[in-house]
Amino acid sequence: MKYYLIAGEASGDLHASHLIAALQAEDSDAEFRGFGGDLMQSAGMTLVRHYRDLAFMGFVAVALHFRTILKGLRQCKDDIVAWQPDVVILVDYPGFNLKIAEFVHSIGLCPVYYYIAPKLWAWKEYRIKNIRRNVDEMFSILPFEVEFFEGKHGYPIHYIGNPTVDEVEEWKRMKNEEYRFARNEECKLEGENTAIIALLAGSRKQEIRDNLPRMLEAAKPFAHRYRLVIAGAPGIDPDFYKQYIGNADVEIVFGKTYDILSNATAALVTSGTATLETALFRVPQVVCYFMQVRWLANIARRFIIKTPYISLVNLIVGRQLVPELVAAEMTVERTRSLLAAILPGGDARQAQLEGYEEMALRLGAPGAPIHAAQLMHQLLTKNKNL
Repeated sequence: MKYYLIAGEASGDLHASHLIAALQAEDSDAEFRGFGGDLMQSAGMTLVRHYRDLAFMGFVAVALHFRTILKGLRQCKDDIVAWQPDVVILVDYPGFNLKIAEFVHSIGLCPVYYYIAPKLWAWKEYRIKNIRRNVDEMFSILPFEVEFFEGKHGYPIHYIGNPTVDEVEEWKRMKNEEYRFARNEECKLEGENTAIIALLAGSRKQEIRDNLPRMLEAAKPFAHRYRLVIAGAPGIDPDFYKQYIGNADVEIVFGKTYDILSNATAALVTSGTATLETALFRVPQVVCYFMQVRWLANIARRFIIKTPYISLVNLIVGRQLVPELVAAEMTVERTRSLLAAILPGGDARQAQLEGYEEMALRLGAPGAPIHAAQLMHQLLTKNKNL
């Protein structure tokens, strides 16, 4: 069968590449084509256009590049029609992908599957109408989404597990239990000390600019006992970090986030998938999300973001397991106090570690891409035989 996939960012490229590998195992005649990234191409997909050509975030950036986005949509639609796939598989990236879903549905070409559901439970809940009308099957990677889509909106979905569980388990398998943090040339500290406080300040410059200085100031009093290690984000120049570090005894390590977390004692983490990865490595954490423009933060908190929590960990367990410091709540003093509480001997450390086990049970065992591929192939085969 012919599978057309569309992913619009690095995480989607990663998850889609694993799905492609799993589909190849299910379908020996599988062909893949679409929009995505290097990992999808390496997995065997013919890459029509790279996601970085259309990766514009925020209202201003989208407005400035509106013509480019429209051309990308047109190219994608034309390519789908020319290739005549058996299914179009959308991977997150709802602004672009929901328009493609509407188009494919309107011409009745093939089924539309959505792998990694749009986060309607957080914002833009009105998009459920588009999904109900134009998406044939939804494959969710977050267990609480079942209640949102099925319970609240009466739209059936498939929970297939979480691919981050697979990625962490695969990393552990490859590194094995004896692996220890390998210092690269950018690490400054000598000796065998591997006691680490990890600083994961986000993947975008604005997030780093807002959060890293406060993280560093909060962690500074613990630097005599712990190595402070920043997990450098892909595409961010080391000099961008160094302007905030100055002469502080802090390391920046790129491309080794899992290595850092595997040896971290505690972490300060900007909200996102990183909070889930930190929990899967059983590292107690404080979730930090400062926003420089306070009035914007207040509007987002009250009127745009519809969830009681911002971290995936808390959303999965349905309560505040890890502390969240959002906007003005993220002061240096408050961050430092919460960090002290999750270090060894702190009164909040054990509760987090126990809560992580509950979270892992809710997520389920590894195998999300395999489960998704098996189900997709079964559904497509069944439809062809009707």
